[in-house]
Amino acid sequence: MLTDLLLQKLERDAPLPKNRQLYLLLRELILDGTLRAGNRLPTTRELAKDLGLSRNTVMYAFEQLLAEGYVTARTGSGTYVADTRPEDSMRAEGSAKSAGGGPGVGRLSARGARLVGQAGALSVQWGAFVPGVPDVTAFPYRTWTRIQNKVWRRPGPQWLTYGQSGGHEPLRVALADYLKVARSVDCEPGQIVITHGIHQAIDLILCMLSDPGDTAWIEEPGYWGIRNLLNTSGLAVRAIPVDDEGLNPQPDDWNASPRLVFVTPSHQYPTGAVMSLARRRALLEMARQHDAWVVEDDYDSEFRYGGRPLASLQGLDTAGRVLYVGTFSKTVFPSMRMGYLVLPKPLVEPFRVALSELYRAGHQLEQAILADFIAEGHFVAHIRRMRLLYGERRERLLDGIRSELGEGRVLSHDSQAGLHLVLKLDGDDRAATEAARRAGLVVRPLSQYYQDAARARPGLLLGYAGVPEKEIMPALQKLIGAIGADR
Repeated sequence: MLTDLLLQKLERDAPLPKNRQLYLLLRELILDGTLRAGNRLPTTRELAKDLGLSRNTVMYAFEQLLAEGYVTARTGSGTYVADTRPEDSMRAEGSAKSAGGGPGVGRLSARGARLVGQAGALSVQWGAFVPGVPDVTAFPYRTWTRIQNKVWRRPGPQWLTYGQSGGHEPLRVALADYLKVARSVDCEPGQIVITHGIHQAIDLILCMLSDPGDTAWIEEPGYWGIRNLLNTSGLAVRAIPVDDEGLNPQPDDWNASPRLVFVTPSHQYPTGAVMSLARRRALLEMARQHDAWVVEDDYDSEFRYGGRPLASLQGLDTAGRVLYVGTFSKTVFPSMRMGYLVLPKPLVEPFRVALSELYRAGHQLEQAILADFIAEGHFVAHIRRMRLLYGERRERLLDGIRSELGEGRVLSHDSQAGLHLVLKLDGDDRAATEAARRAGLVVRPLSQYYQDAARARPGLLLGYAGVPEKEIMPALQKLIGAIGADR
């Protein structure tokens, strides 16, 4: 019987070696109970003859089964199937859990299920009108490759092992110089910690500065990624509405004593509002009084088309309450997965320790390449070029919306900045998003960015950075046709 089963399943012309095939087939028969505990196997000589295989082939399979505990060898008696069944106590425990509604195969934790249920990441990250994605085709690859080759010719051991001290020091020096000039960030290189993007930076902040049950403020509407991180960390999330001047908390809101406040003051995501100076000063003062930490997410503020980029909130902070978070995903390319965190001085050392303990920081070679890229002036030059390019694409999209749909169809306080704009709708923006997807276009529904569905306003986020100018108008007309927007 055993020989017949093996002959049926052995594949003579398969690329997998016969000895490996035989081992896997015998193991399968043992695991599914066809070969039961105590059954004696044929001798290697007998089985080799019956299967038409060499004895060495069969011996390999038997030796592997013996090494992994599937069979036992008795001197002078033969080879027998081992008893690998779980002990009775273990089987009873497993049965009780299943009967009692405990975790089953594939069942997620409550926070895991909540995270998956609220997921907002797109499966498509390129094309019209994917929001938040830069034009990676315009990146100076030759310059980057030249620097990369130079770095690889002189790699030090410290670049090929785990990262320490918050990141490659020359990168932190170059970044501090850039942030002081371009974003009015008040910092020294030692206050900067290099992270694997904004999400890791925020995850680190949540770990170090909050406990489950603490209150955190987010903007309403606001970035869904931060909201999901907060929810899965067990914080009580309070959504504070945004108006033309940015985050607009009321006196009663402060009674909840937030531990963390997440804001995008220079270019609110997704509406584009800019937080006024009065609101910035009020937020900093209330954070000081209530011992709250303000997390400034400065995700794309380099791209402002109506003048010089606005100064950071961190530059106004005299009490050390602001943690400034930035990313290279928009200014270099997203797949680099590199960001940074500018910390108040008392937090630097504990955050460095936590970064090393939790994430085993790396990407040292990429950090060295980026450091030279910034220090040699290529980073600023690239931003300058892309600012002009994105500004032209933004104007082309705005002109198209005006000509096809009329005035007043773009969210009123959308500032002249960023990589997307918001098209106002009257109907169901989620249905419009699905209609656009069927037409081969990628947009995001504005309602997805609200925590409170009752406050949600319909609209579509249209990313223009990655759409060549000549393709903007045809893509817009296709979108209008797909969603049935009123002309």
